[in-house]
Amino acid sequence: MQSALHPSEVLYAGVGAPDVLPACDHYAGTERRIERALELQAELGPVFDVTADCEDGAPAGGERTHAEMVGRLIAGAGNRHRRVGLRIHDPAHRSWHADLEIVIGAAGDRLAFVTVPKVDRVEQVEQVIGAIDDLSSEHGITREIPVHVLIETPGGLHHVDRIAALERVQCLSFGLMDYVSSFDGAIDAAAMASPGQFEHPLVARAKAEISVACHRHGKVPSHNVSTDVSDPATAGHDARRAAREFGFTRMWSIHPIQIRPIVEALSPDAASVATAARILLAARDARWGPIRDGDRLQDRASYRYWWGVLRRAHATGMPIADAAREAFFADEAAGR
Repeated sequence: MQSALHPSEVLYAGVGAPDVLPACDHYAGTERRIERALELQAELGPVFDVTADCEDGAPAGGERTHAEMVGRLIAGAGNRHRRVGLRIHDPAHRSWHADLEIVIGAAGDRLAFVTVPKVDRVEQVEQVIGAIDDLSSEHGITREIPVHVLIETPGGLHHVDRIAALERVQCLSFGLMDYVSSFDGAIDAAAMASPGQFEHPLVARAKAEISVACHRHGKVPSHNVSTDVSDPATAGHDARRAAREFGFTRMWSIHPIQIRPIVEALSPDAASVATAARILLAARDARWGPIRDGDRLQDRASYRYWWGVLRRAHATGMPIADAAREAFFADEAAGR
């Protein structure tokens, strides 16, 4: 009976709650950097993902050897939390399918997701999904491997809503530098960093469209990287603006010192988490009918908001009241 009253089932009219992922997606392209990221993930827990990069990380001419290394690390004991994804070459590159063949063959059952860069058309994403499924079937992998898509061209932005609507797409990421570069100098380089990236109208428009498409279809919007790797506070500041001004719930990292500030910036505040736990426990006791919390009425519309807060708190490793943790997260294996 308690399972039937879980908020993921009650509050979304059979369509399922929006996806929630770890708040930080850390990109690493060399063997040592991937290993270091896995060591930090083992220390901090699965509050951030690692994306092993076969696109920019692979040396020209050494793509196969690089993919074999990535497959070996994803399959290895260092991948304790099974939260390591793969960025393949873009669909126009000769190596994208080989990346999938090698890594799915070596570690498909432990691969968290596949990221597809430089997408211009929906059909490119569908082609990659088809290849993933064919290779998964060939290797006896029954689970569906989620797909993340990088929106980093005007063409990709034009089709962003259709891409977000694809069932297998779990996350859309904004590729700021490639997006700005695609305008051939018409957007000043200052828009590749803060504060310009939040103020230039063409860049701000791209961020807003990606975020809206994700929230419309229950997917995760992931903000672009902060290129300042000298001051970790910069990444935290960028993450905070991305969340507050554009609704992003996840952000890239390219250096280990950026991970903690990003996770902290994208975590709900402790007071909101406590409020969410209190309201949702009372709502469950009322079988999800309206309740009074202090001097405010709460009902299913606000319950969805507070459930989002609590899920983000859980994903970022924040403390949650024991009663709420037991009531709502004890059965994570069920896919809630």
